[in-house]
Amino acid sequence: MAIIPQLELFSWEEIEPLGDLERLRLVLEHLPDEALMAHLEKSRGHGRDDYPVRAMWNSMLAGIVFQHPSIESLRRELSRNGQLRSICGLRAVPSAAAYTRFLRSLMEHGSWIESMFDELVKTLSEELPDFGRRLAMDSKAIASWASRPSKEKKEDGRRDLDAAYGVKTYRGTREDGSTWEKVVRWFGYKLHLVVDAKHELPVAYTVTKGSRSDVKEGHVLLDEMEKRHPEMLKKVEVLTADRGYDDSKLLSRCWDEYGIKPVIDTRRLWKDGEQTRLLPGHTNVVYDEGSGVLLLSRDRGPATDEQWWVRERPGHAEKVCPAKAYGITCQGREQCPVAGGCGCRSQWTGGSSRRFPGRATNGRRNTGTGRRWRG
Repeated sequence: MAIIPQLELFSWEEIEPLGDLERLRLVLEHLPDEALMAHLEKSRGHGRDDYPVRAMWNSMLAGIVFQHPSIESLRRELSRNGQLRSICGLRAVPSAAAYTRFLRSLMEHGSWIESMFDELVKTLSEELPDFGRRLAMDSKAIASWASRPSKEKKEDGRRDLDAAYGVKTYRGTREDGSTWEKVVRWFGYKLHLVVDAKHELPVAYTVTKGSRSDVKEGHVLLDEMEKRHPEMLKKVEVLTADRGYDDSKLLSRCWDEYGIKPVIDTRRLWKDGEQTRLLPGHTNVVYDEGSGVLLLSRDRGPATDEQWWVRERPGHAEKVCPAKAYGITCQGREQCPVAGGCGCRSQWTGGSSRRFPGRATNGRRNTGTGRRWRG
């Protein structure tokens, strides 16, 4: 019997070739928004209905699907695209004031929108067995289109009193060893996201001022998942993030409370291009900023002999030599100068011997880089 491969829920290769109106139709048909629409219609009562609630909502979704940067951009598209107006259920293009009133109403019903999001996450968990096992966490800057607040901070409908200035710094090292730094500033907000790393679909989110710390909001995202999707939190295996989330409390919480392996890069805090430091109490053991440990030769010559890792999780550390890490039996274990080692004289094959073959996991990384040892 021929085995048919398991089909995915959907593939972006199937969605991207579709026309804009077809992609919008998919959203309108599958979004669980009936409860919200019924509630908004009930709240409106029996007043004027020039622009129906459902039509306004559909047009707002169209603005998101088509990535319009502003309401005016959406209104221009509705003016020249009669087919779009028909799909949304509009007989005429709503005024800017109508959209302002509708947006205010939506902001008053934020809990209903969050319930829609939770229902979608639950549906995905049922349809995709591996959904939520490997998560990724990050934040994105969202600039505000409103005016900056004045010194009096009076609400006048034009100034954004909820936004704040945000700063994000990117650092790196060039091929010649020199360092570079890029600083990005904006006035607005931050979107904090936890997404499924395989299917690239969101699992949890929060929106904060632009000045909010990523690490602090990382704890809030875990709280939201524990509150809204506790069953998903139990099956998470790995959580990846950039070094902006390198925090001992966050790492300990992931490992100790939820059994999640946090794969988070270590922050670069050493200055002046310092690569290694001497381990206190030793004359031939150095470590790098990622806690990778290197045992130098007895004459403190080039690091071409024993090369060591530190493999650790919060609150626990274990020195591991190459032979022990790869399960190789070493005849020189009893003579090893470092406790817990094996004394092997294995050499690292390929690349510069001064590079550290493994970095400290701290619950963050797997040891080893895929190269092979020979002894």
